[in-house]
Amino acid sequence: MNLSEIRKAAREKLKGSCRVCPVCDGRACSGEVPGMGGAGTGCGFRANLEALEQYRLNLRTLHNAKDPQTHCHIFGLSLKTPVLAAPITGTTYNMGGALSEREFIGMIISGSLLAGSLGFSGDGADPTMYGAGVEAVASEKGWGVPVIKPREQHEVIKRIRKAEAAGAVAVGMDIDGAGLVTMALKGQPVGPKTPAELSDIVSATRLPFIVKGIMTADEAGIAVDAGAAAIVVSNHGGRILDHTPGAAEVLPEIAAAVKGKAAILADGGIRSGVDVLKLLALGADAVLVGRPLVIGAFGGGAEGVRQVINQLTEQLKQAMLLTGCGSLGEITRKVLL
Repeated sequence: MNLSEIRKAAREKLKGSCRVCPVCDGRACSGEVPGMGGAGTGCGFRANLEALEQYRLNLRTLHNAKDPQTHCHIFGLSLKTPVLAAPITGTTYNMGGALSEREFIGMIISGSLLAGSLGFSGDGADPTMYGAGVEAVASEKGWGVPVIKPREQHEVIKRIRKAEAAGAVAVGMDIDGAGLVTMALKGQPVGPKTPAELSDIVSATRLPFIVKGIMTADEAGIAVDAGAAAIVVSNHGGRILDHTPGAAEVLPEIAAAVKGKAAILADGGIRSGVDVLKLLALGADAVLVGRPLVIGAFGGGAEGVRQVINQLTEQLKQAMLLTGCGSLGEITRKVLL
């Protein structure tokens, strides 16, 4: 099964939920939340791609970076790639229901492992969503990161304990889920956290704690001060608030504020290995990929996920070769025009 066949199969299974467009830019699915689109006009979704498109690369071929290495070290792990799987849930109301939550997240977690990467699992209004992710992580001996919605304090901590019991390598919270429409529709209380509340949550576990949904330098500082081991620069795929900037727009300022104090992951609009290179050059230590892996899972299961991650990694390696970067540590702003 090749990537073209995977996309064809995914188009059939996702019919009515995702069109598997030639270019996944959110134009055809604007406002489709629940669904795969962005909130409102879809501007936040498109902003992720548009922000990346603003950057050009400096072509360099007079160097010794003849065999670029894409190995990434994060959370005490050595990964073959900095391309990680973002937390995604809602197979029924977002993706048409051809796969169950457990089937889908199992493909994401296992496929990521096959690619030498790391998968994140998510949380949602249906309790089986978080439970399915924890089960998938446990089935791969803890090789995954459960991410929890910003629920009431005791509910977050209860889910942290489940991640710990599964042997997860880290745990996190997508604070950008504070206004998630689907959670509100299901009567699940979520909302913002004060710095003190975040600190209490982070200190409740010895696992590395990740705060996802950071879009400003000041909130990056708050997360780091609360003890976060990592932050994810993300506007939740444009699915929470219309007219937000793209991740690549705010990443440089955030990196300038907290680089070296916590791992920085970036999430939003990645469609190629060149996009990965750009985000790493702007200050990210690794990236999260979402919608392309939905296509991979629905079209080819764990193997489809592996192939999508591998393709992005190979494209990254080629872009590194042509910009003079022998390792991830050599990817700096010098590669950007």
